[in-house]
Amino acid sequence: MREAYACRNESDMIACLNTVLDLCRETKNRRFLWFYRLIQTHFDGIVAHGKFHIANGRMEGLNQKIKTMRRLAYGIADDEYLFLKIMDLSRASYVRNPKSHKVLH
Repeated sequence: MREAYACRNESDMIACLNTVLDLCRETKNRRFLWFYRLIQTHFDGIVAHGKFHIANGRMEGLNQKIKTMRRLAYGIADDEYLFLKIMDLSRASYVRNPKSHKVLH
């Protein structure tokens, strides 16, 4: 799998992945067969990720924030206000480790 991800060419990556899949299928081990089915199911996505190097982590994080906002906004009758809150939440800059106290000099 590491060699497949290291490939820069899509056809080389597909060839490496097919080699891994063939090895998994030939072992007849149930865990390797499970892995074979998993890779086979997500084959196009794996190749696309290796080709374009795009992850959906940001989108998943935003979806999680929206779910949290919907839970917190339970009982708000105005949908437009909720959408404004979601828009405001999506534009807010993220600070990884915010300072807990302001230090005055």
